Amino acid sequence: MFRLVIQAPEISTQNLKQLARLSGAHSIEAIHQQAFRLQGADISNEEAVADFCESNQLDFAFIPEDTSVRDIGLVVMDMDSTLITIECIDEIADMQGIKSQVSEITASAMRGEIEFKESLSRRVALLAGLDESALERVYTERLKLMPGAEAMLKGFHAAGAKTLLISGGFSFFTEKLQSRLGLSRTIANVLEIENGKLTGKVLGDIVDAERKQAELIKYREELGLRSDQVVAMGDGANDLPMLKAAGFGVACHAKPLVQREAPYCINQVGLDGVLNYFI
Repeated sequence: MFRLVIQAPEISTQNLKQLARLSGAHSIEAIHQQAFRLQGADISNEEAVADFCESNQLDFAFIPEDTSVRDIGLVVMDMDSTLITIECIDEIADMQGIKSQVSEITASAMRGEIEFKESLSRRVALLAGLDESALERVYTERLKLMPGAEAMLKGFHAAGAKTLLISGGFSFFTEKLQSRLGLSRTIANVLEIENGKLTGKVLGDIVDAERKQAELIKYREELGLRSDQVVAMGDGANDLPMLKAAGFGVACHAKPLVQREAPYCINQVGLDGVLNYFI
């Protein structure tokens, strides 16, 4: 059997009772004010539950009843617009006065309209000549963690899980976040800098969708874990292979394509909503 986890800023008792009827759950338990678990839910009624939750702006997830947070050994995250609220490359471009031009390419790539490697190369090329101090300004002035990020990480770390931040963005930011948040491992693209200025190139192979999936599998095998002991979170088309390789792949405030194809979705609550699946 499954527990059905329901989350939103406000959840009425009436909606919870209706979801219990739709799912066949035998009890309703509060996780906290914005999250409830319905025990004994039948996943065969998922379509009806999904329709009801969409109509009432509720996040839902069917989680095997015997799964707890201590069963999760690895949490893998995208960075831009997932762990943090911004797209770093768009904000760097703003320092160059070309944010709208770069944002348009970013959005198209995240919707899956442009191949990611091509889109990143095109965007980074537009940054040529920018002073490297712009990176520090983006980090200090604009980068903010997604709501619930610290609580989510604290909960998984306390339960013993390793964490991997893997990004099609840049190592300048992932390394700072690793130190700040105590992340186990980070992987990202490295911007080439010469004489204190961006050259418009990336050093080495670009971190794309296939690399994200491969690194998740590599770390999972290194830790001796099963797929159902891995959580992955992302928002863009280049995250989908990674989300599908995890036992619990969560689209977090994601693009429509990603929401359609990801196994789980979070839209109404913060990243701590992913932790609530398992507690």
